[in-house]
Amino acid sequence: MTPTRWLLAYLAAVVGTSLVHDWRALAAGLLLVLALAGPPRWRLLRRSLLAVLAFNLAVSAGLVAQWAWQDRPLAEPLARMNLRVLLLVLLGFWFVARVNLLQALACAPTLQFLATLAAGQAQVLARLVREHGLAFRSRTAGAGGLRARSRHGASVAGHLLDKAVANAQLSAMALRARGGLDD
Repeated sequence: MTPTRWLLAYLAAVVGTSLVHDWRALAAGLLLVLALAGPPRWRLLRRSLLAVLAFNLAVSAGLVAQWAWQDRPLAEPLARMNLRVLLLVLLGFWFVARVNLLQALACAPTLQFLATLAAGQAQVLARLVREHGLAFRSRTAGAGGLRARSRHGASVAGHLLDKAVANAQLSAMALRARGGLDD
């Protein structure tokens, strides 16, 4: 199958997963994806579980609070939400592990260009985070305590946000200069 067809199959699976509201069908879909994923299935499942853990815990806690307040059944909506999110993330990780996105977007040059730009920006931000981590390790004796790591994380986040805002302002100014924005 060509990368473009894999992309179309992935998009159809995402839309199909979003339209299913029965937790049993979502569980069956999860098992089907795990069966089709082949040997890397457990690595993909582990990555998916780690990726959705914080989100699912927060939303599940909100559902539990709502259930306690309104005295509504909890098991089915909780299972549906958790299975849907896990299935969508697993589909995404499976697609990315199996298909080169730039080849899949070869049929749409503009989308391919945008994906290339996004990948380049992601690499720049990843390099900045690595450099901040190296700077933190070189200036900290030992592993650094929780307080120092928290301050470092906040500093990195602040730097990345400043960079994003500056880049957005430069892009907006360039668009205005070329008549791309009607203010």
